[in-house]
Formats: sequence, C-alpha cells, structure tokens
Amino acid sequence: MKHWVSNNLYALILIVLLVLVVISVSFTTRLANQFAQEEQQRIELWAEATRQLITMNTDEDINPIILSVIENNTTIPVYIVDSNHQLLLSRNVEIPQNDSVEFFRNKINELQQSQDPIVIKINDDVQYIYYEDSTLLRQLYWFPYIQIAVIVAFLIIAVIALILAQRSERNNLWVGLSKETAHQLGTPISSLNAWSELLKATYPEDNLIPQMDEDIRRLQMITERFSKIGSQPTLERHLILPILSSAMDYMRVRTSHKINYTLKTNNTNDSDCYALVCIPLFEWVIENLCKNAIDSMEGKGDITLSIQVVENKIHIDITDTGKGIERRYFNTIFKPGYTSKKRGWGLGLSLAKRIIENYHRGKLFVKQSQIGIGTTFRITLEQSKDC
Repeated sequence: MKHWVSNNLYALILIVLLVLVVISVSFTTRLANQFAQEEQQRIELWAEATRQLITMNTDEDINPIILSVIENNTTIPVYIVDSNHQLLLSRNVEIPQNDSVEFFRNKINELQQSQDPIVIKINDDVQYIYYEDSTLLRQLYWFPYIQIAVIVAFLIIAVIALILAQRSERNNLWVGLSKETAHQLGTPISSLNAWSELLKATYPEDNLIPQMDEDIRRLQMITERFSKIGSQPTLERHLILPILSSAMDYMRVRTSHKINYTLKTNNTNDSDCYALVCIPLFEWVIENLCKNAIDSMEGKGDITLSIQVVENKIHIDITDTGKGIERRYFNTIFKPGYTSKKRGWGLGLSLAKRIIENYHRGKLFVKQSQIGIGTTFRITLEQSKDC
C-alpha cells in the first residue's frame, strides 16, 4: 500500500509539472507570436514613414509624426537595399569592426532566403526593407526552453532530495532496529551466562554445558554484530581463507548432512588473500548467503565457496545448486522487505549488501543464476598488501 501511494504521488507530481510546462510554454509562445505581429506592424509603419520622408520635397516641413515613427525604432534591426540588393542603410545593427561589407552581404542573403521584403516604391526606383527580430523578441522565443530547463532541473533536484530523504530514513530505520535488537538481546544473554555458571558448579562433569557456552558465545557475537550497524566498524587486515573456513564449519554442524560444503582456492596463494575486514560482520555476510542458499536448495544440495585474486581484487563466490533466480530479480532481491519465503522479513541479503558495500567498500551482486541449476553470489574486496 505504501509503495502504491508513493508511486501515485510521483505520478501526480510529474503530471502537475507537465501541465505547468504546457501552460507556461503555450502562454509564452502565444505572447511571442503577438509581439512578433506587433513588430511587423511597427516595421511596416516605419517603412511607410521612411518612404514619405524620402519622397518629401526639400522645401516641405517634416511631419513630426513621421519623424517620431522613424526615430522611435530603437530595437528592431532593419536593412534598406536598392533594386540590386546593395545596402543603402542599416539601423539598430551591431556592425563588426572587421570586414563589414562581407557581414552585410551575408546578412542580406540570409534575410532574402527567410522572408519577403517590404517594398518601397520611390518614383521609378524600388527599394527593399528587411528586418530581424528584436533582442526582446528573440529572448521571448527562447524563454519556453529556459522554463523547461529550469523545471527539469527543479524536478531532478526534487527527486534527488526525495531519494536522499528516503535513504536517510531507511538508514535510520536500519540503525534503530539493529541497536534495539542488540539491546533486547543483552538481558537474556546475561541471564544465560549466569545460568551457565550455576550449571558448571552444580554439574561439573556434564558434557553438554560447553556446547551451551558455545551457543551463548554465538549469541554474544550476534549482539555485537547488531550493535555495529550504524557505526563505522574497525577494519583490520586479515586472511580471508580462515574466515571462510570458520563460517563454513559453523554452518556445516548446524545444517542437514544432505548439504555438502566445499572450499576452493582456485590455485590462489593463501598469502595473497589479505583484506581489510571486520570479522564479525564479514562472517555474518557469509552465513547469510549460505542460509539463503540452503533455503533455495530446500535442505539438500551443494554449497561451494571459492576464492581467487585477480588484479588486486579478491573475488569470493558462493555457489549453490538451488532453484535459481530470474535475471529480472538480480537487483530486486537486495531491497529491504523482498523475500520469496513464507517467513522472514526479507532483510538478510539487503543487510549483507550494506555490510559489504557501505562498511567494507566492496561489491556484492549476483554473478550468475540459472533456473533449476543454481546461483552464484560474488563478493569483491580490495586486496590488502603488506606495507
């Protein structure tokens, strides 16, 4: 329901912005067209005033209205040419200092191709007037595109801000959930430790008590893992192979004997497999991926952990023989809440990816998967060399 509301909100915002763009562009375009018509009328009036001024006898008084019309044109560039299209006069034109003759020739040729001139008949002579849009009119024509660019920029900024806000909210949720889980586990673990000490004193020969201590130690490690979420863990230089072997051994004794575990080094030297890791969190990732593989295989199959070093990168592949993942879900499975199981919160893979990419500056992704054959997850870490 939340995703439906969120998606519809995005769609509504987009529709509103599109409507605003259409209204704004339509209004500005109509305004520019009206302004262009007014400029055309002004230049036609200016042309008539110019014609009357040219044909006026020298002993006649100049009509103030005609003079006013001519002098008031301070924005529209105009060109008066003779019957051979040689320039006679220009007005409101920025003339280049170099090669002005070539400039006017090219400009008049360009205007001939784009518009019909205003014809001025002076006795038996003919002159032509060409004109260009004023600076204000050109700006009006460009204004809709500037509006669109501004609205698009605003939309991009809004989307980025929304994504960052959602990410921050999700991060805060992760941290709050993890810290609260660690806090809630603390009290029963302390109680279990006390009961363990009492059992040791009462039944010192009982062989089951050490196993119970091991499980308590494991609970303490899980609590430590949760407590580290939200704070930058301390990364130390460790060999990766022993960590993988330890995590695999832990899983082996706690899963069905129908699950076969294999660790392959792919001809990689043990001394090359150093990386900066936080062991409790990194082991958690391996265990989560193995548990995910076990669920996919429904308790029967092969899990292979392989490691190799390529160009200062340590690649760790966790391969299962489970039911596989469709390609379209390769990224979706890492999103919080996504799960194909009837039980669970769908946080395991999301948490594993967060630990590898946010804390260990590595990569976790689905390397390959085939339906009915199996899946390979790959972890990539930077190789740590001895300085």
